[in-house]
This record gives sequence, structure tokens and C-alpha cells, in this order.
Amino acid sequence: MKLEYKNKESIDKILNGKKAKFNKPFDENINALIHGDNLSSMRTLVDSNIRFDLCYIDPPFATGSSFHTSKNRSTTVSKSSKDVVAYKDHLQGEEFLEFIRQRAIIIRELLTENGSFYLHIDYKIGHYVKAILDEVFGIENFRNDITRIKCNPKNFNRKAFGNVKDLILFYTKGKDSIWNEPRSKLTNDDIKTLFKKEDKTGRRYTTVPIHAPGETKDGATGKIWKGMHPPKGRHWRSSPAELDKLDEAGLIEWSSTGNARRIIFADEHKGKKTQDIWNFKDPAYPKYPTEKNSELLEFIIQASSNKNSFVLDCFCGSGTTLLASEILERKWVGIDESKEAVKASAEKLDTIAIMDSKLNYQHIIAK
Repeated sequence: MKLEYKNKESIDKILNGKKAKFNKPFDENINALIHGDNLSSMRTLVDSNIRFDLCYIDPPFATGSSFHTSKNRSTTVSKSSKDVVAYKDHLQGEEFLEFIRQRAIIIRELLTENGSFYLHIDYKIGHYVKAILDEVFGIENFRNDITRIKCNPKNFNRKAFGNVKDLILFYTKGKDSIWNEPRSKLTNDDIKTLFKKEDKTGRRYTTVPIHAPGETKDGATGKIWKGMHPPKGRHWRSSPAELDKLDEAGLIEWSSTGNARRIIFADEHKGKKTQDIWNFKDPAYPKYPTEKNSELLEFIIQASSNKNSFVLDCFCGSGTTLLASEILERKWVGIDESKEAVKASAEKLDTIAIMDSKLNYQHIIAK
């Protein structure tokens, strides 16, 4: 399925459009903060050898608004004589969707075959953006529509439910993406609920079946074990040889009727799988408009990249993605056309300078 609208450019035209000229040679081995248009800048990056394992973007949300920042970098609700425009979010409708589509097409070109893409958006336009990304990345590479809790409940005076969330659309370039599955520790209540049994030492455990759905006739998991066939329509989860090892290690529990189940101990559990509702609220006192939670970016970077992976944020804003990448020992490239954004990013990166020395990154102006 595709969204059709006026002035939808061909992929060839998008890929072969205007390229930015950098004011200095681009060093592919050094992190970069680029001040300029992200579309033309990324086309220039396509010609380099650099490719990214992860791209996260927090683009405009088609709000029709301008966002301001004061000289002391604190955000403002209303414009005053001391405020400057941080960025304009004036594109809407079809024009906005094409704006996102063109950048998504270039981003896909810049991803490695193991790469992942996260796009932060809101509920008003996000469903249309998903249709665009399905077209660019393929619906088979769609991984999650993540709900992000952004704030505490608010008592708006309107005939609608309160809005405390936005969404993050997660895609991969292919099947074999980098995935360092994030898990959270089990709570005491989790352990009591999930591991109801105790052994002689007081160690809590539960048991699971040693067979699984699906019949296997020729493989080892379909053969007889201790005189038993797997139940009809099922196969052993492990080969008979592996089941013997588990039994010898005391990890098989036998019932009085001869039913065998595998023992799983609570203290060996890997933790709870992260679900698609995340509670990363926005900073209470942001220093830049729409600034995101640094823990959110660290969480994404750890899940979908490795140390020394290159991370791209082509709407880098105040530089939260860049800072998180630096802390987690990833390489990074940030792009923004806003002068205020580039200043804010540089200031944020300077906060982790060691012994008053500047971080080693190239500051590039793209024209």
C-alpha cells in the first residue's frame, strides 16, 4: 500500500538531488556536528564510506508552530523580545509527509544492512507517517509502534481524553539487525508470582514443559527419550542427549505419574522482556524546545547499536542523541539547519569534556 499525493517525487530524483558542499574535508573517522540542510548533507554523506548502524530522529510534528528559546537556553511558552527562533514547524499535510519521506529514503541508503531506524512523532500525524515508512522500509521490516509516556496526566478542559504519550516508529533495514535485547530485573512480587516453588535450600523455581508444538520425525528431538516418545504433534525442546544432561544435573522435575518438566530458577532468569510502552518523561525544565529524555536515547542506542557503531541524528536539536552516543562509546554524526540547535548541541557536548579539553569532533558548515 502507498499514500498518493501531489508532488510526490521519484526515488531516483530524491537520491540524485542537490548535494551539500562542506566547508572542510569530511573525516570519516571522526564524529561530526553539521550545520546545514539535512537532506543535501545526507546526500553528500551517501558518497562517503560512512554507514550507520542506527538512526534516531525527532523531526517536526507538523504543528504549524514556531519554537523559541531564550538567550539563557531555557524554553519559553510565549515569544518575547529576548527570544530567538530555535526552529519552525510550519510544513503540514502532504508537504510534511513528502518532507519526511525524502529524508527516510536517504536515511535508508545510509544504514548498514544491520541498521535500525527510530522516528519520534505524535499521535496526530504519526499514522500517516507510518504508511510512508512502510513504503520506504517495507512493512516486513516494521518492528514496533512504541508508546512513549511523555508527561504526567494533565486536566485539559476539552471533550477528549488526556494525552500523555507520543509514539516512536521502529524499523530495521533487514532481518539481521543489531539487537541487544534490553531486559529489566524481576521485582520481588514478580518472583513470588512466577516462581512459586522452593527447593530444599529455599531457592525459588518454576517448571516448564520439555516438549513444544510441532512434530519432528527425522530429527533428534523426535526420538525416544527414557522410553518415551514426545506427545502426539509435539517434539522435545532439546535432544535426548541434552535432556539426559539436564536430568543428571537435577534440572528435571519428575511427577509421581512420571511427567517430566524442566526446572527454571528465579536467580538465573534473564529478566523481563521490555514491552512497547515506555515511561521516559520529558525533562521538567528543558533547555531547548522539545528536548527529549537522555535516558530514552541511551536505551535506544544500547538496544540497536554496538560500541564503535556510527549513530546518526539528522534533526539533532540540542544534541541529546550525540551526548548519549558519546557516553556509550558510539561514533556519531549530528545534523541540524538551526544555528541555535547547533549551539545547544555544542554546549551539551562540552559538558562531558574531560580536564577542560574539548571533545574530538569536527564542526562542519554545509551549504
